[in-house]
Amino acid sequence: MIKFPEHAPLTGADRERLEAALSALSGDQRQWLSGYLAGLSGSVAGGAVVAPAAATPLTILYGTESGNCEELADRTAKKAKKSGFKPKMLNMSDAQVTDLSSHKNLLVIVSTWGDGEPPETAERFYKEFMNGSPQLDGVKYSVCALGDTSYEQFCQTGKDVDARFAELGATRVLDRVDCDVDYEDSYEGWLSEVLPTFGASGGAAVGAAPSAIMPAVEYGKKNPFPAEVSEKVLLSGEGSQKETWHIELDLEGSGLSYEVGDVLGVKAKNSADVVEAVVAASGLDAGAEVTLKDGSKKPFSEALAEDLDITALSRKFAQSYAELIGSKELAALADKADAAKFNEYSDGRQIVDVLEDFPAKDLKAAEFVKLLRPLPPRLYSIASSMNEHPVEVHLTVAAVRYASHGKERKGVASTALADIYQNGDQVPVFVQPNKRFRLPENDETPIIMVGPGTGVAPFRAFVEERGVREAEGESWLFFGDQRYSYDFLYQLEWQDHLKSGALTKLDVAFSRDQPEKVYVQHKLLEHAAEVYAWLDKGAHFYVCGDAERMAGDVHQALEAIVQEQGGKSAEEATAYLEQLKKDGRYQRDVY
Repeated sequence: MIKFPEHAPLTGADRERLEAALSALSGDQRQWLSGYLAGLSGSVAGGAVVAPAAATPLTILYGTESGNCEELADRTAKKAKKSGFKPKMLNMSDAQVTDLSSHKNLLVIVSTWGDGEPPETAERFYKEFMNGSPQLDGVKYSVCALGDTSYEQFCQTGKDVDARFAELGATRVLDRVDCDVDYEDSYEGWLSEVLPTFGASGGAAVGAAPSAIMPAVEYGKKNPFPAEVSEKVLLSGEGSQKETWHIELDLEGSGLSYEVGDVLGVKAKNSADVVEAVVAASGLDAGAEVTLKDGSKKPFSEALAEDLDITALSRKFAQSYAELIGSKELAALADKADAAKFNEYSDGRQIVDVLEDFPAKDLKAAEFVKLLRPLPPRLYSIASSMNEHPVEVHLTVAAVRYASHGKERKGVASTALADIYQNGDQVPVFVQPNKRFRLPENDETPIIMVGPGTGVAPFRAFVEERGVREAEGESWLFFGDQRYSYDFLYQLEWQDHLKSGALTKLDVAFSRDQPEKVYVQHKLLEHAAEVYAWLDKGAHFYVCGDAERMAGDVHQALEAIVQEQGGKSAEEATAYLEQLKKDGRYQRDVY
């Protein structure tokens, strides 16, 4: 226990608090704090902290799909700077494998996209790194991997990169951490442990002195803003096979701001019928008190409704539940040795199915909630320009409903927004920047936007923004859906934008209005010469929507256009599009 000397200028209460706090710190943490305080006392002049003379270099290499890893890289850089490092952020899209040996202190933050794939922006680096053989002796590193346990290949990109660094001779200073969608605690734990392993030499932080005045409330992912629903409009017509909503949320008083291209995180609730089904299948008391990870206590059913993911069925849950109830049958089904067996079982099933198929006799609510991960927020492309709607944010949401294995299923957030939240209700939200999906800085630059279905959401924002700016650059939208009469989302708005000039061209593809299906990629090919001419004069090309099929089909169409209209080989067309991506002229927001 640390004890201050009697002459220390501290009161009894302050002395006790500081002695207890410092005693709880590790030696490395106390050493860092010593340097930090020394820097504050010796380097502050006029409210600014002077830079240390020789701060330890630290590179933060990140690969991101939705922006989470970039945001964590930024936070890492800020904390590293305060800890006496000289940090540098490096996107995998810009990183060169041949230069890795020059980054002696390296933190890697990378996500896994889909079922084991690297983020699109990191594909080139990942392939070169996994197949290359740079000598990395002398490089110290650690990896923070982001993923989703509902996918079989959880955090696979991070695992691959971590193993490859070790194979190439780099020294792992701290074991990799694999983060689920609720990554905050795992990330913070990793960062607090890993920074001292590099031994910062610069002492105190560089930057502005702490402000004495802090905002009363700061809203963000950890503390979502309760935005009031001000408007809900069903966009799809009466004969549509879809259910698509336009939803307007009031941000007044939140302090939140966004740019077009950003996404809105929605922390929705599980619907009452889904909660009731899980409670019934578990055989547990809905009113039993349970303790959540943050230490809060709630009735079991309330925790299921507001805090826990009770739908996504992962192998991890199945294995943990099998161990808890002592089911050898479920353990065998969830065994990694036969991945195909569990994949076949889990396809279309949810947690409630496991509870029904493998009932427990003496299950306790307190034990069961520990098996469930926190309910992850859902991310939606923002469908409005803040310059057009200063205190509002708009979403375009398709309610997900389907049947499988004899049960009616539904998406958590989409049906909560459709069914639960009505005008006047409050929805917890936060803004997540999407820096890789931005309008060109020059308003004279032409843009081509491809957004079928709800993928049109960010392009509604793009066109609104260009209208407010009175941008002179041409804009061309390719929109697609099932039927013209029922599914032409925002039809009247597009017509108004065509009249005003905010939108230059509009081409539509309604797949079910004729015997042969017509999609947006067919419309691109139909206008191949003009599309290439726009690209040739510097147009930016955007795609938003389904990653599994649409985005790939559009990419193939674009490659064909570049080959045919540009007179290029297949290899040259691929290189052309890769260069567009590198230059920020080919951007995708796919899911």
